[in-house]
This record gives sequence, C-alpha cells and structure tokens, in this order.
Amino acid sequence: MAKPLIVSIPHNLGKAEATRRLHGGLSSLKSQFGDKIASIEESWSGDRMAFQVGALGQSISGHMDVMEDQVRVEVQLPWILSMIAEKAKGFIRQQGTLMLEKK
Repeated sequence: MAKPLIVSIPHNLGKAEATRRLHGGLSSLKSQFGDKIASIEESWSGDRMAFQVGALGQSISGHMDVMEDQVRVEVQLPWILSMIAEKAKGFIRQQGTLMLEKK
C-alpha cells in the first residue's frame, strides 16, 4: 500500500467553528463534481471525520482531524491514483480552504 497523502490546512476559526463549517462539506463536492464522484460517505466522531469516496472507478478512504488552528487530512490513495498525489494534494487544500471560508 502506498504511503498516505497528508495535507494540513491552516485556519484561524478555532476548533468548534471549523468543525461546524466542515460538517456536510463533502456532500457539496458530490454536487459540484458529480460526474467524477460516484459516492461519498462521511462519519463524524468528535473532531474527526472518517470518509470513503468512490471516484474515477477507485475507492479512496481517509480521515480529517480538526484542530484549533489547522485541519489535517490523511488520505489513502490507491496505487493507480498515487501517481497524481501532488495534484490531489493541491485539490484537497483548495477544497478544504473553500469549505472553511464559507460562513
């Protein structure tokens, strides 16, 4: 298995507000990128969200930890998608930042 892809997204919202803004955030990705994303499942336990995404015929899993000043996303990419890890990193950072910025 490939090593996990880890992305840190800084914020200054505090843990509670960042968590509130991120709840349900993955479902907005489904509506935005529905042609590429087949399924999205997310489950929260405290400040950690576990997720499973079906995209491009692959299954992608990971978790997101919300902290006072950053969100840490860890994703397990299938080997075939690990070749685009740097692009995925940028996409995750961009989408995470957008979710945190929305009111």
